[in-house]
Amino acid sequence: MRSLLHHCLMAGALLCGAATVNASPRPAVVELFTSQGCSSCPPADTYLGELTQRRDVLALAFHVDYWDDLGWRDRFGLPDAVERQRAYAKALRLSTVYTPQVVIDGQDDFVGSDVKSIGRALTGNRNGVAVELSVRDGEVFIDLDAQKAAPSDVLLVAYLRTAVSPIGRGENAGRTLKEFNIVRGFHSLGRWTGQRQQYHAPVDSLPRDSTDVAVLVQPLGQAPIIGAATIALR
Repeated sequence: MRSLLHHCLMAGALLCGAATVNASPRPAVVELFTSQGCSSCPPADTYLGELTQRRDVLALAFHVDYWDDLGWRDRFGLPDAVERQRAYAKALRLSTVYTPQVVIDGQDDFVGSDVKSIGRALTGNRNGVAVELSVRDGEVFIDLDAQKAAPSDVLLVAYLRTAVSPIGRGENAGRTLKEFNIVRGFHSLGRWTGQRQQYHAPVDSLPRDSTDVAVLVQPLGQAPIIGAATIALR
């Protein structure tokens, strides 16, 4: 996956203080695969914005780049997002990838604008492994206690809370899109097999426009997510 970009100003701001969040039981994880070049995506983007207001939901927008050849290059498009979506298609035995697609907890997929079905899927409490996040001394720390769990990836996701984009060409030409929790970069911090362990990442290694980070604990093969938490960077 692409390396995360350097940004000293964010690190400097974080040196002024520290924050901690402990997430258990975990939030529902909603991953929206979307694109600024897709005319059916804006309603799904708007709905994701509503979900970002819920404390029991961790909503993330993964912008794909396979619409870029149709007249508009999505400035948030990530090849890694396409790779993740294709891995879900394989894991969930789907015949193809599409936008807007929502994957909930790594195990159920829906058309991203299907508000009723997604709403029903988000009901109920979700238990999972406890994930503690903190930001201090210019680093993000992730602490996992010893817990019984399948071998998993610990995925660090940097995202931008909100953005407004005027669209000049393509299927959404002339529109101004407001988008939410836009993933700017993500990578695995390593493998976790249930032992007590701490991971960390320098804040100045994150994309410069990142406002928040999330951590997903996901068994190998992009199986259903078992742990999730998020924390603001600024």
